[in-house]
Amino acid sequence: MSIIVNGKTINLDEEGFLVNLEDWDEDVAEHLAKNEGLEISTEHSLLIHKAREFYLEKQNTPSTREVIHMIADNLGQDPIVDRRSIDKYLYQLFPHGPDKQLAKLAGLPKPLPSDTEA
Repeated sequence: MSIIVNGKTINLDEEGFLVNLEDWDEDVAEHLAKNEGLEISTEHSLLIHKAREFYLEKQNTPSTREVIHMIADNLGQDPIVDRRSIDKYLYQLFPHGPDKQLAKLAGLPKPLPSDTEA
C-alpha cells in the first residue's frame, strides 16, 4: 500500500504505518491524519513531536504509559493522580487508540502489544 504526498510515493504497511521512518514529515502526518478522519491540532502536533523525540532518544515507540507521562508533563499534572482525565483527553485526540494512532501519525513503528499496556 502507498500514498502520494507532494508528488512523492510513500510506502505503508498493511495497517497504514510508514515502511521507511525517513519518509515522515509534517505533510505526511497531515495526509495520514486525514486517512484516520482527524485534523491535526496544536495538541496533536505537540504529542507527535514529543513521540518522535522519544523515539529518536530511546529507539522505541512510546508505550501508553509513556504517552500519559508526556501529557501529564505538558499539562503540569500528576500522571498517577490524573490518569483517568489524561486517558479521556488522549482518546479525545486519538479516538482509534492513542498508542497506535499517535505512532502512526508520528511515522513511528507500530507499538508492540506489550507496549500498549499501561
